[in-house]
Amino acid sequence: QVHLVESGGGLVQPGGSLRLSCAASGRDFSIAVMGWYRQAPGKERELVASISTGGVTNYPDSVKGRFTISRDNAKNTVYLQMTGLKPEDTAVYYCNVKIFWSTYWGQGTQVTVSS
Repeated sequence: QVHLVESGGGLVQPGGSLRLSCAASGRDFSIAVMGWYRQAPGKERELVASISTGGVTNYPDSVKGRFTISRDNAKNTVYLQMTGLKPEDTAVYYCNVKIFWSTYWGQGTQVTVSS
């Protein structure tokens, strides 16, 4: 049974920073592609960042230079460091793990950027 537990969300002022964590259990996650998605009210879920087994990262232009994804395979944990946060970053952030043909999602953590 795969289990993903996210933490680190909250309320932050524009320009502030947050670090999200996703602790995974139940599989060998060293072979997984891990990532973060977000979904704002009334919008589709979108990719925020991903990291391959070899540490290759991918970001959309909207967060490039502000967000950094990293992983600790020994802890089966993926992180998302977010800096320079903007109100448009407000969304529920979901951890995502892909292992071969299987995809797993966390329960989501709310990030609100507001003054």
